[in-house]
Amino acid sequence: MTTTDPLAPTPQDTPVDSPAPAPPLCVTGLEIRLDHGPTLLRTTSLTLQAGKIAALTGPSGSGKTTLLRALIADLPPGTEVTSGTVQVFGENVFTLSPDALRALRRHRIAYVGQDPGSALNPRMTAAKLIGEMATDPSPDTITALMAECRLPPDLAHHRPGAMSGGQQRRVALARALARQPEILLLDEPTAGLHASLRDEIVDLLRNLASRRGISIILTCHDPHVVDACADTVTALSALAPASAPPPRPPRGAVNSPAAVSTSTGTVADALSATRLHVTFTHRGHAHQALNSVSLQAPVGTATGITGPSGSGKTTLLRTLAGLQKPDSGTLTWRDGPLPAHIRKRTREQQRSIQLIPQNPLGTLNPTRTIGASLTRPLKLHKIVGPTHLSSRVHQLLHDVGLPVACAERYPHELSGGQRQRAAIARALATDPNLLLCDEITSALDPENTAAIMELLTRLRTEHELTLILVSHELDLLATYADSVHVLNQGHISQTELPERVKAPSE
Repeated sequence: MTTTDPLAPTPQDTPVDSPAPAPPLCVTGLEIRLDHGPTLLRTTSLTLQAGKIAALTGPSGSGKTTLLRALIADLPPGTEVTSGTVQVFGENVFTLSPDALRALRRHRIAYVGQDPGSALNPRMTAAKLIGEMATDPSPDTITALMAECRLPPDLAHHRPGAMSGGQQRRVALARALARQPEILLLDEPTAGLHASLRDEIVDLLRNLASRRGISIILTCHDPHVVDACADTVTALSALAPASAPPPRPPRGAVNSPAAVSTSTGTVADALSATRLHVTFTHRGHAHQALNSVSLQAPVGTATGITGPSGSGKTTLLRTLAGLQKPDSGTLTWRDGPLPAHIRKRTREQQRSIQLIPQNPLGTLNPTRTIGASLTRPLKLHKIVGPTHLSSRVHQLLHDVGLPVACAERYPHELSGGQRQRAAIARALATDPNLLLCDEITSALDPENTAAIMELLTRLRTEHELTLILVSHELDLLATYADSVHVLNQGHISQTELPERVKAPSE
């Protein structure tokens, strides 16, 4: 007697040559350029499968950010699609009605840009920022999202101004996940993160793809991240030939350039900070961002600062720059007192000390061209005469590896890496004596990172420029810093020679 499983399919029920499900996203022959201007994205095609991770790689300015924004039909003004299509869930995003496009962006596809802090309302706490986007805004859901994105519970009461760049990035990621999207677009999601936290975010992305079935496209310069999480890789090529960067020096070869000495033969300090305390308070919740921090930056040297995300690195740089007033402590500039607030500093002190923030949009006026943004400090501090303004702007652009044509473009028309280099050029425009650098190479590919650091090294040697470098990249600090301070929970836990620094735990 033969038994038959009543749930087994009969021959006529068995599908024959069942077609594979359509991919959620397909880009075919897409090319984008500025109106009557240069190409922003060369002809590119890619397909994103459900529950998979696709990585976009390539040098800064190759069109990675432009491609991500094209996927949600959010291209900057003045750009045009010269060929190709973008199909998302079977529909051409460029022909969707405004209502359909809003629904797509709100419910099915989420985008986290390279400058997440600029998209966070500075008056809202992390919990409210996440809750306003959530399909389920309950406290338990928000707490779970924060934990999933490796955010500490007490950060729920903090506003963006009291968060590190890495924390802002993860809050933006939690906001995106709160929508429960089917596609997640991430522009450099691990830039500026410490190695251990970077690996946790990689694990999170793999879990999102495998467990939630979310399809992910990310841009990335970090080969470790690409190797660890990407199922497919699309490499975009440079849009214009670039001159080869100078060779990177051997480890430790850059240490101890020429510096100014006092009559006693010791190296003079350009900047000194003594027992700085900074506390952020919101609705009764206090967070000590800096706890009795002291450091000295000798003239012509490079001082490195590293530490876990949220340990106070950015707060320290903003305090040194006069943008964050400390609760207590003193600052000294060239053996004289340095006012805590930038508005009380002299014009010469303002010229001499320049901050390059992790988010370049903090220094680039979106309503001005890059050329205008560079011209303003040249005029304000009378660096060059009127007849030499244009040539000086072009020289600054050349120094940071940007084409002269960028002078006529607006910040939104540049890639994240190009904006970062423009922010560096703006800081260099004043001929500063001290540069405060907050993860300035995190958005750059290795070649541009080497070129920027070689430029700063040359300025150290030729003009006795003093650097304070915040970075999670220990190899970079080991190569270019003379000493490294490790910040942890708002205080300096150790100070080491670069080659002896070990990664602090998150």
